[in-house]
Amino acid sequence: MKTLLLTSAGMQVKEEILEILPKLPSQTKVAHVVTASKGEEDTSYVVEDTKTMEGLGFQVESIDIEGSSEDELRKLFERFDIIYVQGGNTFYLLKAVRESGFDKVVKEFIEQGKIYIGVSAGSILMGPTIETANWGGADRNEAQIKDLNGLNFVPFLISPHYTKGDEELLKREISKWHYPVRFLTDAQAFLIQDDTITLVGKGAEIKL
Repeated sequence: MKTLLLTSAGMQVKEEILEILPKLPSQTKVAHVVTASKGEEDTSYVVEDTKTMEGLGFQVESIDIEGSSEDELRKLFERFDIIYVQGGNTFYLLKAVRESGFDKVVKEFIEQGKIYIGVSAGSILMGPTIETANWGGADRNEAQIKDLNGLNFVPFLISPHYTKGDEELLKREISKWHYPVRFLTDAQAFLIQDDTITLVGKGAEIKL
């Protein structure tokens, strides 16, 4: 089964993560892809997610895909059960994903049944484009990439970290795009199992 859990804030939905595991956390190896966090001033969220995963018993290894080759990544990721792609700068992440061949490798492993968990940037990446990354100036395109196409695992754009105060900004932004946009609070995630997409976590789906 193809399984993805696209979260806004990672281990803030740890109960939903535990529910999709095929085996105990102590028997589960997690590849914690931290590339998007490089260059961020505050990376405490990476540390906190790592601590939470380790506290639950997961075997966690931090990985930076930048500078690696497709063959190197294929060999590296084959020993993990979960590919957990951390948040940070989405533009930086997409650049590294393309240059390393991670886009091809992750597709292969998802089709083989490995679980993909995205956090913020790692979730935005899986839509048709990453346009939502700089809504409200959230991420800067310092990587200077012009092709903003994502990996297209879901047929909608993901806008994470929704709060009530964002509504007017988001209404203006979504009027500019042809793709549907779906929103996540930090207590929610989209669970994709083959062709079925389900909102999980706390609260109803946000409609603007």
